[in-house]
Amino acid sequence: MWSWWCELIILKGNLIFTISLVVFATLWYSWLLIIKSRKPQKLPLPPGPSGLPFVGNLPFIKPDVHRCFADLARTYGPIMKIKLGQKLCVVLSSTALAKEALRDYDTIFADRDTPTTMMTLTYGGNGLVWSSYGQTWRMLRKVCVGEMLSKTSLDTMYASRRREVRRTIKEVHGMVGKPINMGEQMFLTMSNLITSMLWGVTLKDEDRNSVGAEFRRLVSDILKLSTSRNLADIFPLGGLDVQGLNGRTKVLMPRLDEFFDSLVERRETKIEGDGKERGGDLLQWFLRREAGDSEDKQGLTMMHLKSLFMDMVVAGTDTSSVTVEWAMAELMNNPQVLKKAQEELAQVVGMNSTVEEHHLPKLHYLNAVIKEVMRVHPVAPLLLPRRSRETCALNGYTIPKGTQILVNTWAIHMDPENWDNPTEFEPERFLKGNMKWDYNGNDFRYLPFGSGRRICAGIALVERMMPHVLGSLLHSFNWRLVEGVELDLTEKFMIILKKAKPTVLVAEARLSNPELYA
Repeated sequence: MWSWWCELIILKGNLIFTISLVVFATLWYSWLLIIKSRKPQKLPLPPGPSGLPFVGNLPFIKPDVHRCFADLARTYGPIMKIKLGQKLCVVLSSTALAKEALRDYDTIFADRDTPTTMMTLTYGGNGLVWSSYGQTWRMLRKVCVGEMLSKTSLDTMYASRRREVRRTIKEVHGMVGKPINMGEQMFLTMSNLITSMLWGVTLKDEDRNSVGAEFRRLVSDILKLSTSRNLADIFPLGGLDVQGLNGRTKVLMPRLDEFFDSLVERRETKIEGDGKERGGDLLQWFLRREAGDSEDKQGLTMMHLKSLFMDMVVAGTDTSSVTVEWAMAELMNNPQVLKKAQEELAQVVGMNSTVEEHHLPKLHYLNAVIKEVMRVHPVAPLLLPRRSRETCALNGYTIPKGTQILVNTWAIHMDPENWDNPTEFEPERFLKGNMKWDYNGNDFRYLPFGSGRRICAGIALVERMMPHVLGSLLHSFNWRLVEGVELDLTEKFMIILKKAKPTVLVAEARLSNPELYA
């Protein structure tokens, strides 16, 4: 009897223990699941092609980088990782991801991934284009957009821009019937046009040409350095200058400083009848600003001004000249578009007048041509590289701090989900319906100048400069290819998208009044 009772007690105790153990284990497992669900999960890196040790994907990237990345995106998706040497790069190739990175996570991706040479050329990253996001950048952006390139300032400098456009028309008229290298001619035009705004009024007439030639030599050297691929940007070389690019950049800097300093020394104050200083260039604007109220200076120094001038000349000259050259090439390839553009110019401007800036808002087809050129041949097909300021999640993937971010605008512009017949050159697409197409980056199907905080600061200038130059060329001359030469539209990727072969054309006078070429 006692033994039976003991066995019952033991059995009951084991049952209670077992039940308690099961309940405890269940509660423990449930608690672990809750904790795990609350703990942030480490997301994977974006997918991407396999690379080699140390060099990553570099050996497999084709020269036409934008097209290569677009092809890879068809395999790995619109967000993918690429290993450029030791640098992790994430490439975005869709409108949704561009919007997420450039607008929703704009602050996180607001830094530039600045090349070593550009860090030196902008006095330690003190320019607007390549500086990191922060107080200095905000000050420079405010000064550049709100003052230097404001509507009032651009209106004031119109005479300088007009003078250079008319000078170009006169030069081309002197070459009628002869082959003209459009890339070289447009580089000269844009260089003169931008520098005339920067310091043209400051110089005496006899100095302007010599100073312009001197600066073009400097800009040519700077562009060669800035578009060269530097191993120091993708490998941890510990300051070792394997290619000599950093050394050449440092040698160039004293020449640049000497040039800018000489401009200030040669500055010529122009006095109006009321005794007030008159000036229509940005150098005089800055020097007057320096002499004014300290509250108005906002911390802008001569070093900042030099960096801003560098930004405007390097970013403005090459990109604008390349875009006009692409436009002329596409017009030769699409004569029906050229005919429409010239007919509009004849109607709006008239055959007895020259193109002026006040005509530009009425030249809808011409502006559509320029928009289409920038869609098919975006001057910066991957935009300028950004860098993540902190580790974040994007579209379900981890983006580590310091990752280079590239937005493949060329792929977005060529996506059939965004555009009908994307490979066709059709300016009319920008005139259909009630859609307002502009350069402000609000529609992520069209991003020639980027979007968000780091959108190009010079859009207001481009909207005046580009159609004025192109419209003047088309209105003043008829154009044709050199006899026996075929048009080549092959691209060459060098950060900006250039033509692989120069566009050489022959001009014939279109206006009957010779005074319109004087």
